Amino acid sequence: MPGAASAPAAVEARGWGWRHASRRAWALRDVSFRIDPGERVLLLGASGSGKSTLLHGLAGVLGGDDEGESSGSLLIDGADAAAARGTAGLVLQDPDAQVVLARVGDDVAFGCESLGVPRDEIWPRVREALDAVGLDVALDRATKALSGGQKQRLALAGALAMLPGLLLLDEPTANLDPDGVAEVREAVAELVSRHPATLVVVEHRVDVWLPLVSRVIVLGAGGVEADGPPDVVLAREGRRLAEQGVWVPGIPPALPPAPVGAPGEALVSARGLAVERVRGVPVASGVDLEVREGAVLAVTGPNGAGKSTLGLSLAGLLPPAAGRVDASPALAAGAGSAPIRWTSRQLLTRIGTVFQDPEHQLLARTVREELEVGPRALGLGEGETAARVEELLVRLRLDRLAAANPFTLSGGEKRRLTVAAALATRPRVLVLDEPTFGQDARTWAELVALLARLRDGLDGDERSAIVAITHDLDVVRALRADVYALGAAS
Repeated sequence: MPGAASAPAAVEARGWGWRHASRRAWALRDVSFRIDPGERVLLLGASGSGKSTLLHGLAGVLGGDDEGESSGSLLIDGADAAAARGTAGLVLQDPDAQVVLARVGDDVAFGCESLGVPRDEIWPRVREALDAVGLDVALDRATKALSGGQKQRLALAGALAMLPGLLLLDEPTANLDPDGVAEVREAVAELVSRHPATLVVVEHRVDVWLPLVSRVIVLGAGGVEADGPPDVVLAREGRRLAEQGVWVPGIPPALPPAPVGAPGEALVSARGLAVERVRGVPVASGVDLEVREGAVLAVTGPNGAGKSTLGLSLAGLLPPAAGRVDASPALAAGAGSAPIRWTSRQLLTRIGTVFQDPEHQLLARTVREELEVGPRALGLGEGETAARVEELLVRLRLDRLAAANPFTLSGGEKRRLTVAAALATRPRVLVLDEPTFGQDARTWAELVALLARLRDGLDGDERSAIVAITHDLDVVRALRADVYALGAAS
């Protein structure tokens, strides 16, 4: 990649911690470590252990005193991290939050322009970064037209183009197809090989990054719980870490039992369906499928194939570009056969939806109030609403966060919150976009077990029909899902 890279940065935490302004509990506290220039570190920890907060602190984007309270110090090359902005390139957990400009090329160039890179160097960097992450689109392609996975590649390309001295990656492969995971890892490996940089990567699935990293740091309630070479840490602490929720190779999470019975009737069906986000630009067509009671349908395929758009169309939130989406008479129950014509209130008990980006779904000031939105819209009484909310808070490990602002939760916690909010109205059909995003091994297993119980009607309700839009092949196998594979976008 042309141009001069920043020198690899040294990173040091000295008893550092952070507490969000709206929270009583600290996101993390008493964190101490030193990372030498050029080291490649995998940062692990259970969901909610503060991994993303630490990366945001290193990038200097946590905000000032009005955003929260810090303790100790966090240093880059001996200077306060907040004063060293530009040294670090950060890829956020939520790629939508990192899109700045309307066109792909301009968005990738933005970081370079902010650093004062000479203009004749910027565009060669932009093209090489896009090639490196496998984002094969025109430079003038509208960023709003990209899928979630493509936006993730876009964000990484923007960070790579800056040639930073410190590269911070927050679950950079979470919403990518298998080919994209390999491309992103290789792009990062090539960057740190050709332009040495200090690398800190957060990823729950550790096996993806083990060949590239030389060190593992594990965060926990007491600060740094383990630190050392990956093989040493995982061999010595693997069992204990797995019990805390860390994904440890060779120690798989528990899986639910097989379905209790054969699939029932089709509650939602698609015939000759074409789907689109932008009018006149279908991203998938010729879709014929059935969403059956007591079964899970996994929608898979490469980034940009139209999986999320298909999910929103099945859920009655986007009109078909062509063809039909119909509900069975049992599901429609007098509301009409076309879900797109249902009111929001009619959808609540029929089809629940969880978006790919959790933040697009958050409405309330606290976690508890978020879970109350649906039941209150249904006109349920205070007692019934409270009972449903309390059950979901406990089942999805959100009870200690009931009074927290949803936007201060970790990515995995936000995902569990949006799943819980969808379940609060007890819909017969669930459409879940990347339902296991951001989960540690323990919460992944609990979430999968919950979906299996909904599929089988084991909590006293009728059997549910579930659509899971996912790149997580483990969840496909765990739920014995039927697979509908979408091809590449045209």
